[in-house]
Amino acid sequence: MAREALLVVAPSNFRDEELFHTKEELESAGIKTTVASKTTSVARGMFGGTAKPDTTLEDVDVTKYDALVFVGGSGANVYFDDPTAHRLAREAYENGKVVAAICIAPSTLANAGLLRGKRATCFPSEAGNLRGKDAVYTGKPVEQDGRIITADGPGSAREFGRVIARVVNQL
Repeated sequence: MAREALLVVAPSNFRDEELFHTKEELESAGIKTTVASKTTSVARGMFGGTAKPDTTLEDVDVTKYDALVFVGGSGANVYFDDPTAHRLAREAYENGKVVAAICIAPSTLANAGLLRGKRATCFPSEAGNLRGKDAVYTGKPVEQDGRIITADGPGSAREFGRVIARVVNQL
């Protein structure tokens, strides 16, 4: 059975490496990727990369995917308090899927209540928020706690993708 991952990007200012390197690692492990955002308009990265979302967050059925991955970058804060992003993250987790986030995006998971009591990492600027939402902040480049995978930023994007792929392929 083909495995699939949904990568969620901000409409603008997603971190290029966190989308493209993570996507490359997933695809090289045989996992099909789909990109989602608030709209299907071309999303722009912080360094000029672009991605044409395949779907909107509103239209996502998380049961179709094995992993839900929130990409970071300064624009990722658009999902910090987004009810649709929170609902999808909780539904994915409740349905036995891998839920992952990199850079500042783990704050979306923390704000959705998914990191309570879980080991997690993120870009240092969001460590206080994770701790405030009862996550066990580790500061590691990549952290896995069961089916929740978090990473600290662009330098860890390839390892982040490899860890997601390994866990998805073990489901």
